[in-house]
Parts: sequence; C-alpha cells; structure tokens
Amino acid sequence: MNPLIELKNITYQAHNKNILSIPDFQIQDGDFLGIMGPNGAGKSTLLKVMALLDSPNRGEILYRGQEIANGIPSLDLRRKFSVALQQSLLLEGTVYQNIAIGLKLRKVPKSVIKEKVNVWMEQFQISHLAKKNAHFLSGGEAQRVNLARAMIVEPEILFLDEPFSALDFPTKIKLMDDFKAIINSAGTTTVFVSHDLMEINYLTNHLAIIVNGEVKQYGPTQRVLESPNSATSPFLNKWKKFYPMSFKQEKPLSLMR
Repeated sequence: MNPLIELKNITYQAHNKNILSIPDFQIQDGDFLGIMGPNGAGKSTLLKVMALLDSPNRGEILYRGQEIANGIPSLDLRRKFSVALQQSLLLEGTVYQNIAIGLKLRKVPKSVIKEKVNVWMEQFQISHLAKKNAHFLSGGEAQRVNLARAMIVEPEILFLDEPFSALDFPTKIKLMDDFKAIINSAGTTTVFVSHDLMEINYLTNHLAIIVNGEVKQYGPTQRVLESPNSATSPFLNKWKKFYPMSFKQEKPLSLMR
C-alpha cells in the first residue's frame, strides 16, 4: 500500500542556506503526525513542502505513489489538501461566509453549502456566531472558524501550523478536546506542527523530530517521547523539565484543568 505522501531526496534552500535535507519521509493514510523541533529547525518549511505550498530545490514528492511534477499540484490535487495556520486569516464578512468560501469556490450548490456549513458550525460549536463579523471574534472563536473552514471541504489531508499557540490555556484545552474528537470521527490524515510538547503528546499518534533541517527521529509518539535518541534528547529533555507527567497517560490534559 502506497503512503499518502512520500518525500524522496528533498532539499530546500533559501538565501544560500540549506533549510531542509530529507532523504525519505512518508505520511500514511489516517495518520495524525506531529512535527517538533528547535526554533529554526525547518518545521514549518517541511509542512509547506508536504502541503505543496513551497517547491523544493530538488527531490521528488509523491501522492499515493504518483510523482507530482516539479512539486506543482493540479487543481484537483490541491483541493484534496487543506491548511490552517497559527493566524486564522479570516476574510471580511460573516462567520458563515468564511466557512462557506471553499465550497463556494468549488461551485457547490447553495443548498448543499448551507447544509454543510450548518453541520461544521455545529461540530465546532459556533452555530451561534453564524451572522457575526469574523473580524470581531475572540482568538478561540476565530480559530474554531479557521478549522471549520479547513474541514468543510473534506480534505484527504489537513496541515496545521501551530493553530493553538496564540490561545490562552483554558481556550486551548477546550478547543483541543473538541478538535481531537472531530478528527477521530472524520478519520482525516493530519500533519501538525507545534512547539508545545503537551499538544503533541495529546493529539498525535506519530512524531517526527526535526533538527537542523533533518528528521532525526520518527516513530509512534509515545516511543519517541519515552526513548529519544542521541540527536533528539537534548531538545526533548529540555521540554520534559517543564512537563513532568508520564507520557503513558491517555488524557494528560484532564489533569491540568
């Protein structure tokens, strides 16, 4: 069975500096992959390359075993991907209009759009905000709209770049709980960049640690966290000083409420 996305011999350079060097990396169907690493390690760049937002200088990107020529996707393939960033970047207009935009661009009938928007607003518990101007939302509300907008197009793979980092702690916990339930129900393959070990531990089932543009360790999240190798232990051990809970706990967030 082919992986959903595969990177082969990828290098990415910017300003005469090597940002990524990835000999081989795969994302499996249905995975919830976390990506962590020190500041400047190349986490967001790796996500953008996998999401086909940036093209590598060399190497191959394959989707379900088929090479994407020059890393430039067709429109049909682009529509299988969805991205949500730290900043929600909501458009002028109502919450309803923001969530509906992806379906509108796909020329989905209005009756179907209305049905789907209502479903996803209910999923993210924002139905009461449907007519509110999106520019007047709280941080947590805006990120719920952002995630609903990303999910309504039913992507095969969802890319998240630190979507919870700007939220206050209680808001983050509630949104993460709700989001995890939604992803588990939808079964959407997800790639999640975060600098927060708590988020990674709670949400993901596989983890890649990237250091200096290279994936230094990859495997099931619990295994990587409990048994870091010599390349990743300096980074992970710093985090563990501030996060002393056992990584075997199923719901660490519940202990922090």
